[in-house]
Amino acid sequence: MNYISFITQDWSTNRKNTKGRIIAIFFRTANYCKERRLASIILFPYLAFYRLIVEWVLGIEVPYLTSIDTGLKIYHGQALVINKDVVIGKNCTLRQSTTIGNSKQFGRCPVIGNNVEIGSNVCILGDITIGDNVIIGAGSVVVKNVPSNSIVVGNPAKVIKTFNSSLKLKAS
Repeated sequence: MNYISFITQDWSTNRKNTKGRIIAIFFRTANYCKERRLASIILFPYLAFYRLIVEWVLGIEVPYLTSIDTGLKIYHGQALVINKDVVIGKNCTLRQSTTIGNSKQFGRCPVIGNNVEIGSNVCILGDITIGDNVIIGAGSVVVKNVPSNSIVVGNPAKVIKTFNSSLKLKAS
């Protein structure tokens, strides 16, 4: 994938969401350096700029080393904290005041599947897997694996509904 395609891969997903587009472009530009040594040398000043603007000014901690597949959608962004070792699949929606990371120092981080909707004020912690086509309700604390094709809510999060994988849920 060329540079322009790489940094704009979340553009259409964030249609009518200017702030989400800007954050995604900032992230993807920095993330481009993840596996490209020459780019990381050339873009070193940009990486410092990214940390300053996105993390300190906007209050969104999404390290450029984080593995996030295409279709990232960010709503409201403030207080969003993601550990660099988290793995996020395709078409994931993140909302404000969400924390995704390890549950203990140097612990393993969550792996999040494809087509996952994460509500605001959600904590996803520990060495867990969130399946594909999952909706996590606002305010949930997820510390156990979540099966694919389900809706979870609560503290601790519990599955309240499962559905056929052929159904396409639409939430926003």
